Amino acid sequence: MTYSLFLSMFAFSLAASISPGPVNFVSLASGLRFGFNRTMRHVTGATIGFTLLLLFIGLGLHKIISHLPHITFYIQWFGVIFFVYMATQLFKDDGSLKKNTNQRAPSYSDGALMQWLNPKAWIAAVAGMGAFTTAGDTKLIIQFSIIYFVVCYISLAAWAYAGSFLRHYLDEPIKVRWFNRFMGFLLLTSAVYLSQQSN
Repeated sequence: MTYSLFLSMFAFSLAASISPGPVNFVSLASGLRFGFNRTMRHVTGATIGFTLLLLFIGLGLHKIISHLPHITFYIQWFGVIFFVYMATQLFKDDGSLKKNTNQRAPSYSDGALMQWLNPKAWIAAVAGMGAFTTAGDTKLIIQFSIIYFVVCYISLAAWAYAGSFLRHYLDEPIKVRWFNRFMGFLLLTSAVYLSQQSN
């Protein structure tokens, strides 16, 4: 793999991973609510989930989906439902930042599922594989997936860290509630956009 191709893959992965999206919003909100360490389960699950999606797309999943268009319809609507559910959880949160191990932080499976139901992830996977892998070159597919894994993990972790950093400033429950509601609103906006794409 040439140096310029490596840089191009890295730049694409960074631009797609660090830019705002539903998974990033949940990482940020969870970092604020549960702290950095507990949010890393979500970060890890989301990174693994996306990397698997990327690999499957590169190895031919997009060809199967093109012959079964109804699959994308169902994926999008499951995404709408899941985003609304996550937004509802943010709206319901009481804003208390006191450590409570009984409260459930987003899990590995939550992160992975969000990626598979996230249109941004599908677009990035299809566009990335289309741009950087030629004629189904397995070596390039694996190399690109490894680069994307590292970049995606660091990017989501950065959002989680930003959320945990905000704990020092959003030290009152009412401030946290308003922050969570804003994050919930962004998730609902994503759900509305996704539902419109399904029509």
